[in-house]
Amino acid sequence: MIEATHWRERREGGGRFALWLIRTLALYGGRRFGRALLYPITLYFFLRRGAERRASRDYLTRVLGHPPRVTQMLRQFHTYAATTLDRVFLLAHGERDFEITIEGLALLEQHVAAGRGVLLVGSHQGSFEALRAVRARRPDVSLRVVLDKGKTPALTALLEALAPDVGAAVIDAERGGAAIVLAAAEACAQGAIVAMLGDRAGTCEAQRAAPLLGAPALLPVGPWLLAAALKVPVMLCFGLYLGGNRYRLVFEPFADPLVLPRRGRDAALDGVLARYAARLEHYARQWPYNWFNFHEFWAPGASTVPITQGAQPCERR
Repeated sequence: MIEATHWRERREGGGRFALWLIRTLALYGGRRFGRALLYPITLYFFLRRGAERRASRDYLTRVLGHPPRVTQMLRQFHTYAATTLDRVFLLAHGERDFEITIEGLALLEQHVAAGRGVLLVGSHQGSFEALRAVRARRPDVSLRVVLDKGKTPALTALLEALAPDVGAAVIDAERGGAAIVLAAAEACAQGAIVAMLGDRAGTCEAQRAAPLLGAPALLPVGPWLLAAALKVPVMLCFGLYLGGNRYRLVFEPFADPLVLPRRGRDAALDGVLARYAARLEHYARQWPYNWFNFHEFWAPGASTVPITQGAQPCERR
């Protein structure tokens, strides 16, 4: 049984000194040297983090159709470590060290040219940081990313030190729903791209269940309520890690705009979440080791879909 602890309550891996040391050794020793460090680091965290091991076994059993071997679980951990390390190089050097192919860019540029703004919804699959490739190729386009800076403060501080301009463009998810909506609406009014992750709910965020890999999975409704409020084109974004220095950045049309009618809104939300979950499953089956939700993801004891969990009162930390 996976520990029923909310993902935000999990402690951050490593610490400020450990992350600083890895960043320093990687930048001065180069990416090849940095990747060599990942093997002992991966083994260390695999042995130390029991809840993450159980989550990995649960997910890989679902996506592979059989209980995984230890080597397959280690591969998932290593893929996560590799993409985390690559965030350092993507921010420090841009695309210089990578081969990034982009699909669906023409449609994204078409939406940007219309000046209405665009909402991109991604997931914890592969590297969301690969999205920076669009910013590098189109420096005239503003990119605002909604991130929970409080979840990994040490890593966030390290990355923002590498690229202060990127940190300044972040919309902090800890500020709450109203602040996020206002900041996103202002950005879209200026023709910007607003990007956020749609597969992990905050502590107090409402969720609904959608079918994913054969069982109900709880997904946040916030991104889709935001999309409906903004009334801008919505696209999905996946930064898939293909191994080595190769990434595949995929943009897919989702809605233009997303409409959630007052009458029958729950049914409409269920349909939206089911479509999103279907795309998560599609890429999970194509690239199973790109999945980085190392916590209890599927609704425990749930046998039907949908399930609604409203936001619960909680204290700000």
